Amino acid sequence: MIEVYGVVPDYGGHGRPPTRKKPGRDWLYLQMVKQRDEHGHFLGTKLRAIYGAMSEVVELLGESTAYIERSNLTSRTFNVRQTRKTLAFSKEIFFHETAALLEDCYYNLVHPHKSLRLPLADALPQKWLPRTPAMPSNLTDHIWSVKELFSLVPLLINTK
Repeated sequence: MIEVYGVVPDYGGHGRPPTRKKPGRDWLYLQMVKQRDEHGHFLGTKLRAIYGAMSEVVELLGESTAYIERSNLTSRTFNVRQTRKTLAFSKEIFFHETAALLEDCYYNLVHPHKSLRLPLADALPQKWLPRTPAMPSNLTDHIWSVKELFSLVPLLINTK
């Protein structure tokens, strides 16, 4: 992470200028280490803050990372730029943020989710009304097309 997203600190004017990248001051990174007994049976987890204060990271993320892990898996599934050791890996933060924005918009506006569908009473042959996460949240009233998404998303990217 530091090699790709880290920043070389500004030169203060004294001594040799810094050349090694350092993590950002606002980075928050939590590691869950699985504890096992001598037979390999799972005993529990131990939290370790890699970047940021432990209290701040736990307040933001909670004691369990299950939801974050699920979110990261979904994000990596839809966004190949987050997959390590591929040609599509983002080396510049702007391209990473742009790809993440597109992935989030697609996931919430275009991709219907099976768990959000509603049963239709008398509408044969269709049994279900497909919905995206933005529809129950009242952000939109229909499933967007990719063309509709790409007509709006460039406006969001340019405003950053």
